[in-house]
Amino acid sequence: MAITVANCCFSVLSSTFKSRYCHLRFATSPSHSYFDARSLKATNNKKRALKGSSSSASPRKSNAEKKLPGRLKDDKSGLYADGISGQGDMGRPQSTGFKSFGTQRKDKKEFQLDSREQQVEPGSLQDANFLNAVVKVYCTHTAPDYSLPWQKQRQYTSTGSAFMIGDGKLLTNAHCVEHDTQVKVKRRGDDTKYVAKVLARGVDCDIALLSVESEEFWKGAKPLHLGHLPRLQDAVTVVGYPLGGDTISVTKGVVSRIEVTSYAHGSSDLLGIQIDAAINPGNSGGPAFNEQGECIGVAFQVYRSEEAENIGYVIPTTVVSHFLNDYERNGKYTGFPCLGVLLQKLENPALRACLQVQSNEGVLVRRVEPTSDANNVLKQGDVIVSFDDVHVGSEGTVPFRSNERIAFRYLISQKFAGDVAELGIIRAGKLMKVQVALNPRVHLVPYHIDGGQPSYLIIAGLVFTPLSEPLIEEECEESIGLKLLAKARYSLARFKEEQIVILSQVLANEVNIGYEDMSNQQVRFFISSYHLYLPIYLHVLKVKVSGFEV
Repeated sequence: MAITVANCCFSVLSSTFKSRYCHLRFATSPSHSYFDARSLKATNNKKRALKGSSSSASPRKSNAEKKLPGRLKDDKSGLYADGISGQGDMGRPQSTGFKSFGTQRKDKKEFQLDSREQQVEPGSLQDANFLNAVVKVYCTHTAPDYSLPWQKQRQYTSTGSAFMIGDGKLLTNAHCVEHDTQVKVKRRGDDTKYVAKVLARGVDCDIALLSVESEEFWKGAKPLHLGHLPRLQDAVTVVGYPLGGDTISVTKGVVSRIEVTSYAHGSSDLLGIQIDAAINPGNSGGPAFNEQGECIGVAFQVYRSEEAENIGYVIPTTVVSHFLNDYERNGKYTGFPCLGVLLQKLENPALRACLQVQSNEGVLVRRVEPTSDANNVLKQGDVIVSFDDVHVGSEGTVPFRSNERIAFRYLISQKFAGDVAELGIIRAGKLMKVQVALNPRVHLVPYHIDGGQPSYLIIAGLVFTPLSEPLIEEECEESIGLKLLAKARYSLARFKEEQIVILSQVLANEVNIGYEDMSNQQVRFFISSYHLYLPIYLHVLKVKVSGFEV
């Protein structure tokens, strides 16, 4: 396995990165804190705008008090924006203005209810039986310390919402149970908390599957039924346990928009439902109902801005069903696939003429990811004009229901990992059909660490650890070298398991005297068999540790 160790010179970023950026927030109620998600650009030293406090009086900030890796704050809007296009098939990430709410952080109660957001009494609902399927989630989190990867941060607690789907299972948001140490749930009208187990966690779609073994918990329980994708202006009711009280809360609104949306927690672009019903911290993981009492989705994030009001987002049942089917097929969650290409719109007539595209259709392949199957099929300069016989417009959209169009990524998100899609492409003026296997993207710099705890290697007091978005956030984007930050944001993995590894620090020891100032310097090394070769800087160190010779 080859590993690249890149430059981690801690310098202040250029002022050119001071452009606009936004923020996404979750809807969990860290009994009462807000969770941020991913960022797209680098930013200068700006004060982090996170609300809420840890339940423990640790001098060290808890994970919920920090922005999650890579999120950026907009001075004007105070929102949290998703950084990278989850399917990444229409170019580099673009700024969005979402704030995803979910868990409610316990400690400091912050009443930030908007007077415009009207709470609706449950009694006004014609059938309140489905409310009993909504439960409150209590989670204890222990986040890893990415700067000191051999230890964890202090525990903190949060609350969110979940609902029953039958077969002893519950659905909630992934960010509600991120880095979970213990998860407990409590039914409406009950004073007993039951221990729950996380069966699957979909980071990209922000959904988690829970199970409760206690038979007492399920007595008299009626699971919810998943409904169809709603229409615009359909009435919607959001149910959950947000801040402002301890009992169940109901808010009402209408469906405002349905389109591919940036998911704050997973840094992905999937179908989302925009509603105007109030979604507050603690609503994360709670269901949204239509007038028939069917669940049409899961509340998970909101958009906050001085220029916007009442913009909340719900994960539709199409995404929920994809998550559940994936889990049933594979016994685990494998993720949403991607095509693995960087695309450009073809709105310019001169560009279409140059590429010998006769009609106003198609998107241009600008770059192909080396780790994707498309790398064996597609070439730079190809024009994709159809996906499974569905024509792709020059703006990168495809037909959606009646008189609507939606981003091309939507068709890709309907597939499962390993599925094969047929693409119609124009290459050198000739139309042809090709087959491409779809698989989840391989991130050179991951947004989330599999297994929760980052890996590390200490040799002769030198601490090596893979670069990740959480590490960039913990070390502060403002202090990361421009070269490393650009590589992290825009480079593609050349092969699976490739990593950017940084020399994060040097632990003082007699064996590394004179190398104390070498922390965060550029080094390249490769692992071959059992030998670790460090051709730069470390040629004078001769230490044998755990089978590695330096």
